[in-house]
Amino acid sequence: MEYRRLGASGLQVPALSFGAGTFGGRGPLFGAWGDTGVEEARRLVDICVDAGITMFDTADVYSAGASEEVLGAALKGRRDKVLISTKAGLPMGDGPADAGTSRSRLITSVDDALRRLDTDHIDLFQLHAFDAGAPVEEVLSTLDDLVRAGKIRYTGVSNFSGWQTMKSLATAERHGRPRYVAHQVYYSLVGRDYEWELMPLGLDQGLGAIVWSPLGWGRLTGRIRRGRPLPAGSRLHDTADYGPPVDDEHLYRVVDALDEIAGETGRAVPQIALRWLLQRPTVSSVIIGARNEEQLRQNLGAVGWNLTPDQMARLDAASERPGPYPHFPYRRQEGFARLNPPAV
Repeated sequence: MEYRRLGASGLQVPALSFGAGTFGGRGPLFGAWGDTGVEEARRLVDICVDAGITMFDTADVYSAGASEEVLGAALKGRRDKVLISTKAGLPMGDGPADAGTSRSRLITSVDDALRRLDTDHIDLFQLHAFDAGAPVEEVLSTLDDLVRAGKIRYTGVSNFSGWQTMKSLATAERHGRPRYVAHQVYYSLVGRDYEWELMPLGLDQGLGAIVWSPLGWGRLTGRIRRGRPLPAGSRLHDTADYGPPVDDEHLYRVVDALDEIAGETGRAVPQIALRWLLQRPTVSSVIIGARNEEQLRQNLGAVGWNLTPDQMARLDAASERPGPYPHFPYRRQEGFARLNPPAV
């Protein structure tokens, strides 16, 4: 396994981490992802630890807390050998105190997560979404208190925009609060919006990217092909509307490039898609999920080798999309490009 610094922090994380979104299996979205129970989860954790995957990611909203409970049980007896990453902020109920990142909600969320995970600390605690109603200083002050209390060790965010992230970092700097070290983001060969603003911000501010849904919400598994119906067992039948949209023609163009490089390398399509991410700037760790041992072992094949510069360039070309304003002039017009060369 490769290990990398998480952003500008001193924490080393594995290049691949394991996402426990398939643990628990409650609700229409997470039930479709998977329903892994404690015994199977222990087996998957065994494989991960043996392979050097030492960071496990979850969230309070994953199966209404059941993911954290199953993960905590699966890690019992080896807590000191792994890192736990979890998130809070999205709604856990319909009440006014059941969502957001107010001081009260954060304290309650962390205590609830510690109980469900059966641990005394969280290695990386991330805000799952920006809460426009919670003052940034209140949020950072609360996280500072939780760090000082030993309940969390590092902090980060997930799904923040550029201005939301930068406002938080500037406020932390101004008031001497712990700075975020990670940004958990959607990034894949069929979803490269991260590169336009958040990647340059990460490079400038020392934020490590932890990538969720690296296979484009299940579209880059190697089972989806041009001119074929969606496979019967694909979770996209039930979950496509929950995830990032992808134009069919764009998807097929990327899959064609992946198939070509799979033939050259002898690697599986998902392994190539994951490897491309691992060779991108700012990426500290890519979260892989698995409903079974076969999927997990295949994804583990993304480490220990490299795509060539030519193969990376061909995947870049197949997956490139025009940027939104004000970004597109910086790729299309010479004067803009000379002043601001791309981060990738």
